[in-house]
Amino acid sequence: MCGICGFIEKDEFGAREHLSRNYPPREEILAQMMSALAHRGPDQGKSWLSDHAALGFRRLAIIDPGGSSQPMINETKDKVLVFNGEIYNYQALRLELLRAGHLFSTQGDSEVLLHGYEEWGEHLPEHLRGMFAFAIWDEKAQTLFAARDPFGIKPFYYTTSEGRFIFASEIKGILPHPAYEKHLNLEALEQYLSFQYSVLEQTFFQGIRQLLPGHSLTYQLSDTSISVKRYFVPMLTPEHPRKGKGASEEEWVKQLDSAIADSVKAHMIADVEVGTFLSGGVDSSLIAAEFTGDKTFTVGYGKEDGYYNEIPLARELAEELQLEQHNKRISEKEFWAAVPEVMYYMDEPSGDSSAVALYYLSREASRHVRVVVSGEGSDEFFGGYCIYCEPHSLHLYQKLPKSLRKKIARMASGLPNVRGRSFLLRGAMSLEERFIGNANLFTAKERKKLLKCKTDALSPQSFLEKDYQDAKELDEASRMQYIDLLHWLPGDILQKADRMSMAHSLELRVPYLDREVFQVAKSLPPEYKQKGQISKYLFRKVAGRHLPERSASRKKLGFPVPLGHFLTSEMGDAAIQKAFHSPTAEKFFHQEALEELLAGRGCGRGNTNRKLWAVYAFLVWYDIYFPEESS
Repeated sequence: MCGICGFIEKDEFGAREHLSRNYPPREEILAQMMSALAHRGPDQGKSWLSDHAALGFRRLAIIDPGGSSQPMINETKDKVLVFNGEIYNYQALRLELLRAGHLFSTQGDSEVLLHGYEEWGEHLPEHLRGMFAFAIWDEKAQTLFAARDPFGIKPFYYTTSEGRFIFASEIKGILPHPAYEKHLNLEALEQYLSFQYSVLEQTFFQGIRQLLPGHSLTYQLSDTSISVKRYFVPMLTPEHPRKGKGASEEEWVKQLDSAIADSVKAHMIADVEVGTFLSGGVDSSLIAAEFTGDKTFTVGYGKEDGYYNEIPLARELAEELQLEQHNKRISEKEFWAAVPEVMYYMDEPSGDSSAVALYYLSREASRHVRVVVSGEGSDEFFGGYCIYCEPHSLHLYQKLPKSLRKKIARMASGLPNVRGRSFLLRGAMSLEERFIGNANLFTAKERKKLLKCKTDALSPQSFLEKDYQDAKELDEASRMQYIDLLHWLPGDILQKADRMSMAHSLELRVPYLDREVFQVAKSLPPEYKQKGQISKYLFRKVAGRHLPERSASRKKLGFPVPLGHFLTSEMGDAAIQKAFHSPTAEKFFHQEALEELLAGRGCGRGNTNRKLWAVYAFLVWYDIYFPEESS
């Protein structure tokens, strides 16, 4: 796991700019970019420069620690690689490339990318099984080729400035380049208020974009053109077996069990020790049962037997599996103290308060191991979120005429926030109206009421319209899954997993998010994902082969945070009041709308905790990245 960065520029243009604008030497600029990424690779920092290209690399040595140094140059000295990630099928690819006549000088996975690009060109990503973001500079062709893995496990950001192409693993790696002028993207802020995370291809920083999951990019220096291509779409193709046809439930269980076991085995390849995150949930528990390491890591809040503390459940399972268990109980003081650190490392604001727990979990693990495996992606692959059961719950009600349901919803909207009200309101909506992903905070109307600034941001529903259209042939739960695979998974789940682990120079691997596992998961019949109100039905059957029944059937918690308590305590109230009455809050938000959020916090039904937290997170983040505009 590493950090990569660099820039491409025409030599005569670059020289003129450096003189006229008093830019530092190119070597110094690259060194500053690399320094901003040092947490991603504390073991080594190296660079490579030519007349047109400057490539930087920060290394966290996991495979072939004595070799595989980067930037890596091929034997003809005309192609240079910087690569962040792991390729789990590199040994098979290496043999294939050796047979094709390529010569290798290292034993790691990095050189496979160089020779793979020589052999397959822009089709290289289609051959890879792993997590990756890489860039290859072709000195002869004067082109840069970059690619990001299919599900967005590893990040890649880029921008252009007057013909100059600048890229990095994190946005903070681009900011030191003097050619980039920092400005806030207000459209990203407006969409964030609905989705809880940065959902756009354009980031919170004007002009800086993310290379989307499953995409590759080619930058041509001669005409400074950028071509972006999509090589992978996580489309679901669920089978609908008729009676007596198709695979049986037991056959599906065997197939999925084999795919997961094979992936966990592949993800254990390393020349250093590998540990695992372990919560009380079934996802991490199955990995703990299958992986070949012996150290597990858990965090929790509050009392030993409280809802927000998964440590006792994890400890119980670890003892049963004869694994070491390391844990950290997070105090409220530690929670609030970590928020600025979390927002700095996240690069963009995150309204997901569980990032704080992941921050401390990664810190604890980093004290013992360099690599961990974790359960991200299981819910998106196998239908694990409770909300995916909603179509089943609404099925009979939605047989009523839509006009009648709309009338009932209008009546229900005037009721107090009691049990059943949400059912009546959501039952009157189409799927496209009611589901924008696992996080659904402010409606388009609510965020307009909150924001002072006016933008042309699309409504969440309009933003997702094409994605829903692409998945129109799927059942409703599978359509929800597809939306989350495209947006929620890379934008929230994997974003925080990468940033919080890398903040502590810890490599985090996700065995469920594997190419071969997806080949099985995408075809699962709908009834094997949700069965009534049971989520992740078939996956739980697989887990039941390796875990005690209580672990295989346990409901999802997902780093629960006692926000209701934290936001109303003396410490929390002080933090929120200070932020909500700051110059930054005055700049972006209407005070009366903020007061409404403050009035709705707590532990009651219909509280505003998640909305309030999303606003608070943005305010903290903005003061970190735009301090010159915060006073």
